[in-house]
Amino acid sequence: MHSCTPPVGVFEKNISIPDHEWNSSLKPEISFEIKDTVALYRMYVVLRHTDAYRFKNIWLNVGVQSPGEKLYFNRINLLLASDEKGWLGKGMDDVFEHRALLENVPRRFEKTGIYKFTLQQIMREDPLEHVMNAGIRLEKVAQ
Repeated sequence: MHSCTPPVGVFEKNISIPDHEWNSSLKPEISFEIKDTVALYRMYVVLRHTDAYRFKNIWLNVGVQSPGEKLYFNRINLLLASDEKGWLGKGMDDVFEHRALLENVPRRFEKTGIYKFTLQQIMREDPLEHVMNAGIRLEKVAQ
């Protein structure tokens, strides 16, 4: 019997983009409660789009706010396709999902509490069409 419950140590939340048109004013917020300050985590951006998406990449501002701290933004460029391979994510029919690692080195969350993540598309096209979902995934690293 299979369950929809993610494996222990995995946190993932995705936000649906209304009408598959991501306006830059829409800044999905995702929160996770972190209790384990000893564990290391890998952080990913999760993005789903249709085959009609017109670009090979997406520019995002990814915000992270630790409990009691100021929101800190990092600008990232996620490569979604290449000329040689086409879409780099996993596809089913005309929908593609990408899990892009945000930091090369696993991170430790120093405080227990609620961590808030914010995603904002900063592409020139606004609204950005054919984006279905955007989210954050945290995976505990086995030690």
